[in-house]
Amino acid sequence: MTVNAPAGFAAIVTAAGRGNRAGGDTPKQWRDLGGRSVLARALDAFAGFDRVVLVVHPDDMAQAIAAFAGRVTIVTGAETRSASVLAGLSVLEGQATHVLIHDGARPLVDAVVIQGVIDALQKGAVAAAPALPVSDALWRGQDGLVSGTAPRDGLYRAQTPQGFRLQDILAAHRAYPDGAADDVELALRMGHPVAITQGSEHNLKITWPDDFARAERLLGTTMDIRLGNGFDVHAFGPGDHVWLCGIQIAHDAGLVGHSDADVGMHALTDAIYGALAEGDIGRHFPPSDPQWKGADSAIFLKHAADLARQHGFSFGNADVTLICETPKIGPHAAAMQARLAEIMGVEQARISVKATTSEQLGFTGRREGIASIATVALMKD
Repeated sequence: MTVNAPAGFAAIVTAAGRGNRAGGDTPKQWRDLGGRSVLARALDAFAGFDRVVLVVHPDDMAQAIAAFAGRVTIVTGAETRSASVLAGLSVLEGQATHVLIHDGARPLVDAVVIQGVIDALQKGAVAAAPALPVSDALWRGQDGLVSGTAPRDGLYRAQTPQGFRLQDILAAHRAYPDGAADDVELALRMGHPVAITQGSEHNLKITWPDDFARAERLLGTTMDIRLGNGFDVHAFGPGDHVWLCGIQIAHDAGLVGHSDADVGMHALTDAIYGALAEGDIGRHFPPSDPQWKGADSAIFLKHAADLARQHGFSFGNADVTLICETPKIGPHAAAMQARLAEIMGVEQARISVKATTSEQLGFTGRREGIASIATVALMKD
């Protein structure tokens, strides 16, 4: 959701720093985050503002023009953040009544946070900024040791965007050219009260290398979800039992196959291989190889499950459907579920085994064999 700013409200996004603490060869605001730059995501949050000023480092001007020309007003920043903000404010002088100043390294600010600042200013606040109460214990440290504690009552973690009446914050920057930790500090030096609005844990400022991984998780862009389908058929033949999903069931016929002909387990195994783009059972356990004659299909399923984990995946769920007129599956479904979960090394609640008939149609309806379909979901953060 995008905030549609009221008339007279403008935004400044600062991106003139080098961000050395974040690591990498590229300034953090220009680095990729889920397929787009950190800065592009920060600017998106202010798409509903009529006037947006982007402050960039001189070395980044050509890149900024190529990426954002026509969308925002681009100005050259200075050596300090305060001087860069002043450059942006100077462009807006006489062009807006209020301004929201945001760090370009905060790519995940949401509409609720921005709207909270706007609402406070519209209700008469001279200045307003989002923050979160400090919940962790606070220590003082020296030489790698805890040297004392500090009370956390009344302490907040400051965020952006920080909003102001334009002329007030412009006067503050001109009055204190040496700058401050942030724009709120300058407003306080001028004696202006600053309203605290609701911040968000998602509104992190990318500062350290690990912050990129955290931001990716919050975006959900690194989640790799794979779906696989499997289908298998085995005909009835001589015998007095069948193996289905790892459970032996007495029957007046057996199932014909190179291994134990466990049609349910074969379908599930192929579903896992399919999700991994690793072919099928035949690729990994060729029927031409005599060592797999009469083999327990648990060998195949365990191999597929282990291969998924080797690729970094966990199991979301697996769903197996057996299609047959006989034998009756219902009395054995729970045992099948438990056995498959045991082989795969997952929670039983993630495995479903059910059955249906084909209404006496086709080869299953004529009781010539059993078919099975299976679906599996694999997930990787």
